[in-house]
Amino acid sequence: MLKLISLEIRKHKLGGMLKGAVITSFALLAFMVLILFVEAKEGEAFTSYSEMFEILFVLLKAAFIVFAAVLLSRIVIDEYKNNTISLLFMYPIERKKLMAAKLIIVFGFTLAAIIVSDVVLGLILIAINETWHLVPGTLTLSMVTTELVKLGAGALYAAGISLIPLFFGMRKKSVPTTIVSAILVVSLITSGFNDTFRLGNFTAVSVFLGFFGIVIAYFSLRNIETEDIA
Repeated sequence: MLKLISLEIRKHKLGGMLKGAVITSFALLAFMVLILFVEAKEGEAFTSYSEMFEILFVLLKAAFIVFAAVLLSRIVIDEYKNNTISLLFMYPIERKKLMAAKLIIVFGFTLAAIIVSDVVLGLILIAINETWHLVPGTLTLSMVTTELVKLGAGALYAAGISLIPLFFGMRKKSVPTTIVSAILVVSLITSGFNDTFRLGNFTAVSVFLGFFGIVIAYFSLRNIETEDIA
């Protein structure tokens, strides 16, 4: 499986996607820094470290779920749309393994991108705040531990959610449908961004959507051996 994943990464030249992820992360960092300094002139940008970390996570989750849809489009939907998947399935390798490798790339990329970006950007924001004192309160070890646990769980749910656009994209073998469905899912879970109510804040909703994405991936694999490719 690791060899298949490596081949898929090289085949689709996904190194460029990694560069795109880095650029996206630092663009969001610039946005967060802008909020910190602009809002600081009128008062406090964030009422606590927890609020700052939450907004950072919401932004990263939204960005990388859409990013995952682009990745799905590139390594799955495009191959079905152009029928190049037929050639791939002629290799003496189980179809399930080939498709599983593609979905693992998407799931793993989303999970790793959110965790790494959140940790790196969070550390940078902490360093900025330690210098300019823009966010009130003190960062404690227990707070850091709690935030890391929330990050791990949230990133896992988000990685599952990133597979939901596969269902819509595969119905019409459409790249735009895949990406638009990801944007709609992101809009749903991040609605009420500046309010205390946000659908994505409910653990039950995140767990359900994450599990739903895994179920979609499972059914995409289950019948692939007998599925008509055309």
